[in-house]
Amino acid sequence: MFVRAQKSGKRTYLLIVENDWAGGKVRQKVLHRLGRLDILQQSGKLDALILSMQRFSDKLAVLGAAESNQIQTGQGCRIGPALIFERLWQQIGMDKVLTELLDNRNFGFSVERTVFLTVLHRLFCSGSDRSASRWKNNCRISGVENIELHQVYRAMGWLGQPLGADKQFGATPFAPRCTKDQIEKR
Repeated sequence: MFVRAQKSGKRTYLLIVENDWAGGKVRQKVLHRLGRLDILQQSGKLDALILSMQRFSDKLAVLGAAESNQIQTGQGCRIGPALIFERLWQQIGMDKVLTELLDNRNFGFSVERTVFLTVLHRLFCSGSDRSASRWKNNCRISGVENIELHQVYRAMGWLGQPLGADKQFGATPFAPRCTKDQIEKR
């Protein structure tokens, strides 16, 4: 069963028809004539008919209810990345290493959580620190809800901070050893 438009002169009519097999051929059987298309559209009766019919359809009833604010739609968030890699992060002791190195620093925010956020972001979708700051809004990662972009920049700056001259053993001639090298060593 479906709706078919039928032209008659300059006018178009809407019909509800169904296909029938008769004598090995498909024949269309008109079940109901809805009327002239232009009049149905102008009067709003076509829209009213469609809306009233959609409540009998499981799929369209949900769409119609969401559109008319009868149900609330929510925003989904990813939980898998943090669940898997949080455990690995703790098993290798990365949280403890960072906490130890940050013991004498007073950043005013969790640098460990910020570094975890950027590592997780780079594992799942490479991108900039700005991108990581936006990406966290669609994921459930404990401790990063209030981290702002400037804090991500500060944490990354700390990772790239050169170590003192006494800790430059093994440095390449191109770049000095920095905090991230100390973390990798531990």
